[in-house]
Amino acid sequence: MSQQRIEVTLAGQKITLATSAEHEPLLRAACTLVDEQIQLAINGGNRSIERASMMAALKIAGDLIKLQTASQHAPAQSASSHSNPEEIARLQNEIHTLEDQVDALMQTLSLPGSPRPIVP
Repeated sequence: MSQQRIEVTLAGQKITLATSAEHEPLLRAACTLVDEQIQLAINGGNRSIERASMMAALKIAGDLIKLQTASQHAPAQSASSHSNPEEIARLQNEIHTLEDQVDALMQTLSLPGSPRPIVP
């Protein structure tokens, strides 16, 4: 899998990320979702990129936990007819990769000391 660089915008800042061609659509979709959630947090009154990013991460994590809980409580028959262990493992790996990339982005957006204000 060869790596390529893509440019995305999060919280109004252009960021370059490395990804494979195979994962690029998923990464772009994840960045769009994260950016939308950050913008919602900013519009909700958060005054710093760091705080808005944390609120977005918590919202997305909460949504993920809800989906995981719902899938665990779904009847075994419907779960087995819609997925297989290899697909679940592949999706979990992609989730972990995206979580790592979000962590790296959070470090990129964070400054030592006080939070950066968001400039409209």
